[in-house]
Amino acid sequence: MGSLRAVGFDLDGTLFDHRGAAAAGATAFVEGLGAVATADVLRAWSTAEHEQFERWRRGEIDFREQRRERLRAVLPMIGHAVPTDPGRLDALFEDYLHAYRAAWTAFPGSAALLRELRARGFRLGLLTNGTEEQQRDKLVRVGLDGAFDVVCTSERIGVQKPGARAFTTLAEELDVDPSDCLFVGDSVEHDVVGARGAGMRAVLVDHAAAGGADVRSLVTSAIAAALTEGSDGDRHRLSGNA
Repeated sequence: MGSLRAVGFDLDGTLFDHRGAAAAGATAFVEGLGAVATADVLRAWSTAEHEQFERWRRGEIDFREQRRERLRAVLPMIGHAVPTDPGRLDALFEDYLHAYRAAWTAFPGSAALLRELRARGFRLGLLTNGTEEQQRDKLVRVGLDGAFDVVCTSERIGVQKPGARAFTTLAEELDVDPSDCLFVGDSVEHDVVGARGAGMRAVLVDHAAAGGADVRSLVTSAIAAALTEGSDGDRHRLSGNA
């Protein structure tokens, strides 16, 4: 198989439609509170999610607190009082989570792509910033459970993307060298830059891009390029030793 033996994937935004599920969940949550889920409210929800999740990723707050902070940012916009009791905030967030989970779905073609790569003999890994319980639950609910040889959540391995150690841990658990792994993700910073910094190849996917290549085409093209590069290197070494 040349110099490529494994393919690693990000989950949210790459194989799993987090953005769509979050928008649907936020809409149902806001409307359940008797407010209107305007475009401004949904943008504020998305912004709060990103900002507070990054605070959690950097270790500034715990996972439950980042959820509370998201509510503290958005509830005033819809005229809803912000509970001072953390337990009441947690109960409110559970209402959002119920709607969010109901909208969970994998991107079309995700399962088929993983099956195709498995059939071609590649080892498959998942590397995702998130908690073990929630990310595993996503895989089960959208039918991707069991598709991977290795599942690395940042909570379990103790390091976050884009840190190089997260990617090298994935490679170690896949039993491959980082240079023998292609990583696929939707974030330039967290996925592409992080993976390349650890010595992996990387490909960026963008499901929202109009007229862009589909994920399967991007991944198979990157694999073909890597295998060609490996074959050329082998021929070069052989001719050099002749």
